[in-house]
Amino acid sequence: MLQDAIKTQLKGYLAGLAHPIVLEASLDDTPPSREMHELLHEVAALSDRVQVSEQGEATRRPSFVIKQAGARTGNVSFAAIPMGHEFTSFVLAMLQVGGHAPKFSDDMVAQIRALPGDYNFETYVALSCQNCPDVVQALNAMSVINSNIRNVTIDGALFQDEVSARNIMSVPQVYLNGVLFETGRTDAGQILAKLDADAPKRAAAKLKDIAPFDVLIIGSGPAGASAAVYAARKGVRTGLVAERFGGQMMDTEGIENFISVPETTGPRLSAALEAHVRAYDVDVIPGEVATELFPAVHPGGLHGVALESGAILHARTVIVATGAHWRHLGVPGEEEYRNKGVAYCPHCDGPFYKGKRVAVAGGGNSGVEAAIDLAGIVAHVTLLQRGSHLKADKVLCDKLATLPNVTVLTEALTTRIEGNGRNVTGLTYRGGDGADHHVDLEGVFVQIGLLPNTDWLKDTVERNAFGEIVVNDHGATSVPGVFAAGDATTTPYKQIVIAIGDGAKAALSAFDYLIRVPAPVEKKVPA
Repeated sequence: MLQDAIKTQLKGYLAGLAHPIVLEASLDDTPPSREMHELLHEVAALSDRVQVSEQGEATRRPSFVIKQAGARTGNVSFAAIPMGHEFTSFVLAMLQVGGHAPKFSDDMVAQIRALPGDYNFETYVALSCQNCPDVVQALNAMSVINSNIRNVTIDGALFQDEVSARNIMSVPQVYLNGVLFETGRTDAGQILAKLDADAPKRAAAKLKDIAPFDVLIIGSGPAGASAAVYAARKGVRTGLVAERFGGQMMDTEGIENFISVPETTGPRLSAALEAHVRAYDVDVIPGEVATELFPAVHPGGLHGVALESGAILHARTVIVATGAHWRHLGVPGEEEYRNKGVAYCPHCDGPFYKGKRVAVAGGGNSGVEAAIDLAGIVAHVTLLQRGSHLKADKVLCDKLATLPNVTVLTEALTTRIEGNGRNVTGLTYRGGDGADHHVDLEGVFVQIGLLPNTDWLKDTVERNAFGEIVVNDHGATSVPGVFAAGDATTTPYKQIVIAIGDGAKAALSAFDYLIRVPAPVEKKVPA
């Protein structure tokens, strides 16, 4: 089941286990159970510190729990055969149960340990989902730190009765003590914020007296990470407000056009960016979102940036690199049926529509790529493009044309998504003839581009009709000392490599501003 290269690497990891572990399986006579049996024994053969027991009594079969040898119970379980994107989650769980400390800050570890009560998490995933491992790994690590927290990772493809009963049509989806807790990508910091009501207050208090920065970067995607590295290398005091490293790139399955790296994934490149940033003297402020900008009263003075926690940071220069998010159709039924048939990630949620009829809204590269991916899973794909022709690259359009279960509708404007109160049942579109047409289907994948994350700026800096921050060729905005980079700006072509260059340019421009504009004596903004 495991390739020789993976076995060699895994053997090295398992040699470092501080405590022996047991993979306690609950199996039956089904093919998935036989597959799980094979995987667990193959892993155990790589280390004398890993044992397999098939005496598990879990009701979900196949499943297994990871526990330290001699322990009666374990807090980390998989009702899944953790291959694909979840193989890393499996390896990390073994190492952490075996004594390796999760890579959380001391403050976060203390916060997790202090959580009161019992927390039974059920995390539904698809093995093809690149967003799911972040959630699984966060909850597994929390389960290792606090014995009152338990997490079971459930492959929806193996437990379709549960998926149907809970009407799960998108992943990751997390239940806490039997009640829906979270849908979509999240991390340990965000989970803690929901479990610990006082966390925002403590975060704000911790940042209350932080000294002003020379350069404060808002956003930790490619542009923000690049800006942080370039600013820190200049020796100036640098801060980075990081909701999640990688930003929108974390939702990208494959990256094949990042120069010098022939092939990688969004999560892998995001991890590399974070490691690069943390190698420098950058004050990373995790899990925070900017809510307001207060421009300096005088050129060279201090700008203020309010955060969602209530804290306010100050800096002589600010670089806005907040990126973008998926654009929504904005039609009746979209929000009502979100995660109930309306989806935005074909890689994550496509497997839930196996054998069903779906639509893809959008005829650009992302829309056509989604239709191609889904065509191999679903019964039929209807692709709707509001213009007269597809905008995707020719190679993608040529591939699409070869697929027998895809229908392309041009001059088709989606006007309504319909359902029965529980699931999507169809959509209505207005055709080039001006008439409304109905399509019966079970899912709609929205792939119509991105919107910049700039609403929080309000009228402080100039933005265009699309909400993009207007910047000059140095990355400067309409406010002296405030710069911007990446997908949130008017810079053309929203590409990772361009965003990284943009971030470097903005940081160099901010440094140039610092050495040319003297700092006046003034109070912090706001006072």
